[in-house]
Amino acid sequence: MKFSNGYWLLRDGVKAAHPVEVYDITHTAGELVVHAPTRPIRHRGDLLQGPVATVRFSSPMPDVIGVSLTHFQGERRRQPEFPLATGEPYVHLTDESLTSGELEVRVGRDWKVEFVAGDRVLTASEGKGMGFLTLDGKHYVRDQLCLGVGEVVYGLGERFGPLVRNGQVVDIWNADGGTSSEQAYKNVPFYLTNAGYGVFVNHPGHVSFEVASEKVSCVQFSVEGQSLEYFVIYGPSPKEILRKYTLLTGKPTMPPMWSFGLWLSTSFTTSYDEQTVSGFIDGMIERDLPMSVFHFDCFWMREYNWCDFEWDPRTFPDPVGMLERLKSRDLKISVWINPYVGQRSPLFTEGVEGGYLLKRPNGDVWQWDLWQPGMALVDFTNPAAREWYASKLDALLDQGVDCFKTDFGERIPTDVEYFDGSDPERMHNYYAYLYNKTVFEVLRKRRGDGEAVVFARAATAGSQQFPVHWGGDCESTYEAMAESLRGGLSLGLSGFGYWSHDIGGFEGTPSPALFKRWIAFGLLSSHSRLHGSSSYRVPWLFDEEAVDVLRVFAKLKARLMPYLHHAALQAATEGTPMMRAMALEFPDDPACTHLERQYMLGDSLLVAPVFSDGGEVSFYVPEGTWTDFFTGAEVPGGRWTTMSCDFLTVPLLVRPNTVLPLGAVDDRPDYDYADGVTLQLHQLADGATITTEVAGTTFHTRRNGTQIDIQVESPPSAWQVRFPAGDPIAGSGNALTVEDVG
Repeated sequence: MKFSNGYWLLRDGVKAAHPVEVYDITHTAGELVVHAPTRPIRHRGDLLQGPVATVRFSSPMPDVIGVSLTHFQGERRRQPEFPLATGEPYVHLTDESLTSGELEVRVGRDWKVEFVAGDRVLTASEGKGMGFLTLDGKHYVRDQLCLGVGEVVYGLGERFGPLVRNGQVVDIWNADGGTSSEQAYKNVPFYLTNAGYGVFVNHPGHVSFEVASEKVSCVQFSVEGQSLEYFVIYGPSPKEILRKYTLLTGKPTMPPMWSFGLWLSTSFTTSYDEQTVSGFIDGMIERDLPMSVFHFDCFWMREYNWCDFEWDPRTFPDPVGMLERLKSRDLKISVWINPYVGQRSPLFTEGVEGGYLLKRPNGDVWQWDLWQPGMALVDFTNPAAREWYASKLDALLDQGVDCFKTDFGERIPTDVEYFDGSDPERMHNYYAYLYNKTVFEVLRKRRGDGEAVVFARAATAGSQQFPVHWGGDCESTYEAMAESLRGGLSLGLSGFGYWSHDIGGFEGTPSPALFKRWIAFGLLSSHSRLHGSSSYRVPWLFDEEAVDVLRVFAKLKARLMPYLHHAALQAATEGTPMMRAMALEFPDDPACTHLERQYMLGDSLLVAPVFSDGGEVSFYVPEGTWTDFFTGAEVPGGRWTTMSCDFLTVPLLVRPNTVLPLGAVDDRPDYDYADGVTLQLHQLADGATITTEVAGTTFHTRRNGTQIDIQVESPPSAWQVRFPAGDPIAGSGNALTVEDVG
């Protein structure tokens, strides 16, 4: 929200009060508490009027400092609140500062709050940055944190506009807006900068961000109410910022390995039955197209009955038998669900009688006709409602379903009353967290740790604990393909480790060329799904070359699984996403700052999707000599390069000084990655030792001039080493020394 009218004036109707000096500073239980009047205190008469700001500085963990700015402390504490990790870090307090780890906050007597690491000021709240503002009878609290020259901002959830947020107005408010607007399905009140720090606003409801868009040298954030809390997180690297942010809000949970294979869907409004499904699967098998999951979208249930969690008996008269037949082909089964209950559904009456549905303030069940006639919403703040909803999913798991696509959860009303008294404005975004947590916990309870996975659309801070998330409804165009990529990279910079999108686009039918280009992008993503709206996505309906393209990239992804498994572990343990914006992996290369049409897949693979029929693509290659994965050709870095790709290739470069493990299996994602693994050696620097972890086996590879030495801990029964061109080392003239240290 903009409160200013240019630099000098306020908007009509806005009244503002800002701290101008420190009245006193006290220490309370590890906190630095500052009382700051909003007018200069020249004599005792100035003490009789307010506001006086109460600013508390604290720390939940090292290198993280919390700031709480309050006007009236008597405001009722509203729920929900983000569940945050807390520890007992060593905090050093002085008269005017608090230090946590390497991060220090300093409070100046003439009112300036600085966040300092070492001798460098990371950011500051100056002058009229903090403040209380009123407009149209509503009270707001805001702060402004300074941006330095050349400082850029990333994050704030899955946003489909330019990756760098500078100049944008961002409202943290989940909406079902597709991928071509400023709205987003996954809003996260967290941003990070290239200056070594991130900021998390601890408010689950509506947060308004002005990112260098009101005061162009600041990020402004504001909430309605009497208080505002945020955390400054010191890196200094962007990966370290994400590690600490996800330590605070929750690490991404590792999905099962089978989920990294290809998901094939019925699509949305298409007509299908068991014969259709079996035909698709037969077609994939006959064409040697690996797939792991078959997904039944909305119409597995009867029309107007979403959700009743009952198979449509007209098209699926024997669901248990059908699922047994499908699973006998070594497939996992996914079905579409949402948190809404149509009036015609038998569950509607159950929900009303049990008190499981969200109500209006007058006690009526909240309903409308958008999406499903007479639709109501499950109230996930009610433990009994969560148990009731989970029981319906349990029944499907008993039948043989393995996972759920948890669609929707964004259009959550605010003219309602929740069972636990939660504030509707704060619940609007948080509803997606409770919804997906409920489903995820059912799966984890039934399938065990490491076997739970959902395919979720809506999210907020902390939802990264319930993967996987996909990018929502996009058009079947190259522009939408680029929008989707920007959204995924932005989500990765917001703490989410795993992400997917609809190959070929959702709305409309892609041209054969677009479909084939999108296949390469989709299979070189964290998770891969063929899904559409009104048309099928099996490749032979486009052309025979599409079949070949899908085969090449599906098998490539399977062979990359030893490498991708390690990248997935990094997401789960460090908070580093599998698909990474170039600026995340190369923060010291200014050429990477604005790059949004390419990405790193894990540490060592650069992917540049092709956004044209013709196949020409320009992309930036960081310093060093990189290797074309497909040809083995050397690609010099520190410059832009242009490639022309047929449909069976895409720019896929291997970073220098990389030992890339390739699996021996190309028809499934879940196998013994170490057994028969091939180590590809790419531009190893003389004297460098590269440690490669492959499913319990550790390879320490060192180059000494023309000699390669490899130490192996817990060696597999079979493995081999190759140079990037594919020639065995034994035929290269180099010595290969292998030592078993297992």
